[in-house]
Amino acid sequence: MSECQQKEIHQLQDEITALKKRLDQSQRMTALGELVSTTTHEFNNVLMTIINYAKMGMRHEDKETRDKAFAKINKAGMRASKITNAVLGMARNRSEHFELTDVAKLIDESMVLLEREMQKYRISVDMQIDDVPEISAIGNQIQQVLMNLLINARQAMSEGGQLVIKLQQNTANHTVDLSIRDYGPGIPQDKLRRIFDPYYTTKSGPDETGKGGTGVGLATCKNIIEAHGGKIRVESSVGKGTNFTLMFPMEVQKSPVPMARGIAGAVSQINAATQATGNVTH
Repeated sequence: MSECQQKEIHQLQDEITALKKRLDQSQRMTALGELVSTTTHEFNNVLMTIINYAKMGMRHEDKETRDKAFAKINKAGMRASKITNAVLGMARNRSEHFELTDVAKLIDESMVLLEREMQKYRISVDMQIDDVPEISAIGNQIQQVLMNLLINARQAMSEGGQLVIKLQQNTANHTVDLSIRDYGPGIPQDKLRRIFDPYYTTKSGPDETGKGGTGVGLATCKNIIEAHGGKIRVESSVGKGTNFTLMFPMEVQKSPVPMARGIAGAVSQINAATQATGNVTH
């Protein structure tokens, strides 16, 4: 191989590395964008409830109506607190190193953010959560995967349906298994083997909420799970639905996650940018 050819190969390798970095950044910002969209929508629902019942309480002077309005406002305020805590939970772990993580808590926080969305699209949720050991993980990366799979399941059942979330310990495989099962139309076998390919999608584009359809979600999920030493499996039957299973090793993971930094990386970038802006003298 000539010196000129070697130079061209090195140049191509550098270009590939740069493109991978740009793709990683794009995936991080997409994940953060969907989180912001979901959270903003949920807060808007809460604020509208508070405003409407505040107006009702101001219009009526009788105690019964005002007590009802105060009760509704209090309930909405409690939900706002739950949403805030869920978002803080997602942003809390911004390191790029594994820590002991409670998967059941991640599920609860995710469902707080998606509860109204599931209700809107007539999705009933069956939670089958066993008491399992904590896993070594970057929590908000796993939550990014979980949110993606939950939204995909909701989108698969456009006419409503049942979503089953199951968390259990697999003693035979020494794993903690998390499965998300929808009862949508299912995925044909010729498409099923390609769903983890980057930019491959079975959707025509983002839905009315602006989520999905880019073909990067499942590819990113696969990268994150494998970077955690785990596996992601999918089973689907046309007309019966689809089941995704995440299998996390119970052994303590000590190496930093090298790929798919997801929401953690995006939050760190925004924090860094905010701090830098705050240090500028006007």
